[in-house]
Amino acid sequence: MLAIAPTATVLLVLALVEAVSNQRLLFASLASSAFLIYLDPGHSVNQARTLVLAQLGAALIGMLTFLAFGPGYASAGVAMVSAIVLMIVLDAVHPPAVATALSFGLKAGDASNLVLFCLALGITVVLLGLQRLTQYLLVRSLRGPAGDAGRSG
Repeated sequence: MLAIAPTATVLLVLALVEAVSNQRLLFASLASSAFLIYLDPGHSVNQARTLVLAQLGAALIGMLTFLAFGPGYASAGVAMVSAIVLMIVLDAVHPPAVATALSFGLKAGDASNLVLFCLALGITVVLLGLQRLTQYLLVRSLRGPAGDAGRSG
């Protein structure tokens, strides 16, 4: 059951990408983000702040290195190292963002890809919110209608 929501979200993101662009690999790291969110929702790596700062920062870094060095290993290497340093400095470490930096560093091409990536990232943040809401509702339903009122302290 837990795999349904992230799978649906990733498929929605891929459909969005397919409708507007041919750069599917730029969004592969968001599939890993969706998996991590459902694997361990309470971990600091999977917080909305961490997800957004790391993924967006990595995409921007990747695009800037692409513009500075062109497509290739130099751009990808600088993007990867810079993204890791940025995540550490901001205390927003989200491992899939390293793949985002590499993807944009190797093949950013068009600035519209960054806009599209931001939309896909927004969908992933919505996934995070839905996961948290589901978790809250599940815990609440397991407590029953009386909640904690029946317990004596």
